[in-house]
Amino acid sequence: MVQNRSLIDESGKRSDGRIIDELREVKINVGIIKNADGSALIEFGKNKIIAAVYGPREVHPKHMALSDRCVVRCRYHMSPFSTDTRKSPAPSRRETEISKVIREALEPALMLEDYPRAAIDIFIEVLQADGGSRCAGITAASVALADAGINMRDMVSACAAGKVDDKIVIDINDTEDKEGGADMPVAYMPNLKKITLLQLDGELNSNEFNICLEEAIRGCLKVFEI
Repeated sequence: MVQNRSLIDESGKRSDGRIIDELREVKINVGIIKNADGSALIEFGKNKIIAAVYGPREVHPKHMALSDRCVVRCRYHMSPFSTDTRKSPAPSRRETEISKVIREALEPALMLEDYPRAAIDIFIEVLQADGGSRCAGITAASVALADAGINMRDMVSACAAGKVDDKIVIDINDTEDKEGGADMPVAYMPNLKKITLLQLDGELNSNEFNICLEEAIRGCLKVFEI
């Protein structure tokens, strides 16, 4: 994250025309994949992401089953055409890491003890990426889990805040992610008021950290209301 040009103009507008506390437009469609137990398509700005849920179902191989809870498996994948630079269809190290992060962000919301010796599989496919795809993927997966009828303690919504031109902004886009000073993705259970994911890429002082976290949670609540 090395900033080498101004990303917020004199009128307070960001590179995509938003003000500092404005979310990109968010649209969510549910039940778009008929052969999945649950599914959702989220359009978060220019991000377009599909999440599909299968389960609870039998675990294969069987020795991976847990006697007291469900096994959650998550696969986050960026389509070769999802970014300006064509990527290999094989899973990258980053995709493997984000798959783990998303699973860990969702598990606290799931009543896994209700499904012993079973598995829930979550597939997240990024059709188009424009910064914040992990947050959009978490939100889409949460909606897909609810669509599948999985017992949940709460929904999970996600949003990132960050530092751009020494200002704290909400919902970082791709340009701000690459050229801004910091990026903080947060996932949040709005009814239980609990954070399930908090990451930071970049540097913030303690005051900036607190403001950034507050703004990210506010973004999560806005996403939840949609």
